[in-house]
Amino acid sequence: MAGASPPGCRMASRTTLNAANLEGLGARRLAELLIEICAGNTAVRRRLRLELAAAQSAEEVARVVRDRLATIGRSRASLDWRKRRDLAADLELHRKAIVERVTDTADALELMWQLTELANPTLARCDDMDGTLMGVFCVAVEDLGTIALDAAADPRKLAD
Repeated sequence: MAGASPPGCRMASRTTLNAANLEGLGARRLAELLIEICAGNTAVRRRLRLELAAAQSAEEVARVVRDRLATIGRSRASLDWRKRRDLAADLELHRKAIVERVTDTADALELMWQLTELANPTLARCDDMDGTLMGVFCVAVEDLGTIALDAAADPRKLAD
């Protein structure tokens, strides 16, 4: 049988969600779909903004992260379980952006400090019984240590 797959080997359908099939839609159509998807999804919108910033420069990523962390820091609203979960995902997204996309160690150090300083006021606004938020902050503290070592930061200056 011409064109038949060997036994036990299945070809992926052209409608299977995978990178190759999505590439076939073309950049323009994918961009339109992403705009449509992010219209109702703040988390996707923030992720796309970070990706656009990363396409410009590491400095732009730092600016976007700095702005977002400042916004979170100004918030005083109580967090129910859903908002807490969303905030944890948002903080994790920005934590990863600092670690993976901010190349200037001084900027990365400052941003990770900014993120870790959000722990007490954020945890005071919610019931984090399952430790979702605390987990993000704990990883951020570990990252802070790594970044500080990479920056050869003077611990006496960090305490200021």
